[in-house]
Amino acid sequence: MTLPLSVLDLSPIASGRTPSSALHETIELARAVEADGYERFWVAEHHNIASVASSAPEVMIAAVAAATSRIRVGAGGIMLPNHAPLKVAETFRVLAGLHPDRIDLGIGRAPGTDQLTALALRRSREALVANDFPAQFNELLGYVDGFPGDHPFAPIVAQPTDVPLPPVWILGSSLYGAQAAAAYGTGFAFAGHFGDADPAEAIGIYRQQFQPSGRPGDPTEPRAILAVSAIAAETAQRADELGLAAALSMVRLRSGHPGPLPSPEEAAGYPWTEAERHMASAFSRFATVGDAATVYEGIQRRGRSAAADEVMVTTTIHDPAERRRSYSLLSEVARTVAA
Repeated sequence: MTLPLSVLDLSPIASGRTPSSALHETIELARAVEADGYERFWVAEHHNIASVASSAPEVMIAAVAAATSRIRVGAGGIMLPNHAPLKVAETFRVLAGLHPDRIDLGIGRAPGTDQLTALALRRSREALVANDFPAQFNELLGYVDGFPGDHPFAPIVAQPTDVPLPPVWILGSSLYGAQAAAAYGTGFAFAGHFGDADPAEAIGIYRQQFQPSGRPGDPTEPRAILAVSAIAAETAQRADELGLAAALSMVRLRSGHPGPLPSPEEAAGYPWTEAERHMASAFSRFATVGDAATVYEGIQRRGRSAAADEVMVTTTIHDPAERRRSYSLLSEVARTVAA
């Protein structure tokens, strides 16, 4: 069985180019992968990271959906603790009204940034440490489904009311996300490109504990996406060069020195320390790098071993044309396999 392919894009900021150019490259990538037959295109929410321009996913979703015609577009995801639930409900009803049956609402509970920036987003230290995701999520649904009559927000409804909330996916890099998605009866997307938990265990828990919600747009049976990191190139050698640059970017981020995504030439000339090389070796745990056939089989194997229904690929490459080509190569293999 072959699993459908989708895209998770972070609008990577490459060295030597402006951060805003990354936003335009995301639009071009969305057009390209739609033509290549990918199922959906999700954008992320990150703040104050020098290598990532995806700070306003709702804006990017609107732009991507307007620039495409078929592919589903969504958030991977909206970090709910950073936002008022009413605003999220309104925003995604507006998007659903503008682009019917094409929008996905992925919900996460991490800040997507460092603690100081999270404080700036949430405006209070109490909100920074609150563990109230269930209350926030129930409030979000309440603005669409209605609250109990005695609820203080019962008079409030998210407009426009003639469109449903888009299908909801709860995101996770731990077992908690799997449990929450199962309890609420939503789709589940596991962050296999960085999560520490075993994807098979997380998705297994989700499938075992899944309870249908009965809400419009929610699945009647478990529906799981596995996000993976992958880099494909015409040759394995070129893929390794691209992968080394992505690994260096990860090392800098994990070391507390984030910067723009380096080029393969910068990575090749970088004076690696032993500690950095050890840290970079962890990149292979999450990333599948190689020629197209090798990468396609690798990500399919990851998806099948985790019992996922779909594989969502995130690709970090300095040159936007090479990044588009990586996705195109995978789609060519997928079409050959399906033929």
